[in-house]
Amino acid sequence: MKVVVEAMGGDLAPQEIVQGAVQALRLDRNLQVILVGQEEAIKPCLPVQYDSERLSIYHCEEVIAMDEHPALAYRQKKDASITVATQLVKEKKGDALISAGNTGAQMVAALFGLGRFRGIERPAIGTVMPGLSGPKLLVDAGANADCKPENLLQFALMGSVYAEKILGITKPHVGLVSNGTEPSKGNELTLKTYELLQKKSELNFVGNVEGRGVLSGAVDVLVCDGFTGNIILKVLEGTAGGIFALLKEELQKNVRSKAGAFLLVPALKKIKAR
Repeated sequence: MKVVVEAMGGDLAPQEIVQGAVQALRLDRNLQVILVGQEEAIKPCLPVQYDSERLSIYHCEEVIAMDEHPALAYRQKKDASITVATQLVKEKKGDALISAGNTGAQMVAALFGLGRFRGIERPAIGTVMPGLSGPKLLVDAGANADCKPENLLQFALMGSVYAEKILGITKPHVGLVSNGTEPSKGNELTLKTYELLQKKSELNFVGNVEGRGVLSGAVDVLVCDGFTGNIILKVLEGTAGGIFALLKEELQKNVRSKAGAFLLVPALKKIKAR
C-alpha cells in the first residue's frame, strides 16, 4: 500500500509527522510513504539512513494553517500540502491519505478533490474511541453542526461499514445518541432519525444511547450531528486529562502515596495507552 502523508499539518509538524512515517515503514515492510510538503523542512527530520525506495518527498510550497478558514484557504492556496496530497490520491498515485492538519481544509479538499459516494449528501468525521468493551466509532465528530435526519441515516450507514471493514466488527451495533434510551426521548432531529434507522433493515440498530452509555454501552457505532459529537469528544478528552491530573496529585502527596504509586505504575501505563 502506498500512503500519502501530508507532512506540514498538526502539532510539532513536520518533525513528529516524519518520525511517525518512518516508524510505520519499520513496522510494515509492504508500506510505501509519500511525504507531501516543503522539502527543505522535511529533509532535516529524516534519519541519516532510510529506504528511499519506500519513502519519498513530494515538494509543494504552501501550507494551510490551523486557524485559516478551510474553504477560503483551499480556493486561494492551490499549492498547499493538503490540496496537493489529496490530488495525488485522486490521480491514483497513492492509495490512502493521512493528515493531522486543518481538519476543515482536509474535508473541503476531499469533498471537492475526491468527491462523495453515490447517495451520500455530506461527508462526516468518524473518531474511534476506546470504549470499555472495545473500540467505538463516533460519527459525526464535528463536520456538520446542523443536520437533517437523512444525514444521520447516511452517517449510520457509513459508520456501520467502517466498523465492519476497518475495525473488524461483525454486524456492528448502531446506536443513536440522545438524552434517554426510550424511543420517545430526544429532539425533533433524533425522533425523526430514530424512525429512519428503525426502518433500515441492513443496519443493526439497537436504539438510543444516552451520555452515560457512550463508553460503557454495548454499541459499536454512535451516531449524532457534528455539534453534539464534537462536544462529546472534547468532554471525554477533558475528563480523561482531569482524572489523570487528579491521580498524579493524590499519588504524590506523601511517602505512602508515592510508594503505592510505584506499584500502580504498570497498570496506569496500560490505562493511559488504551
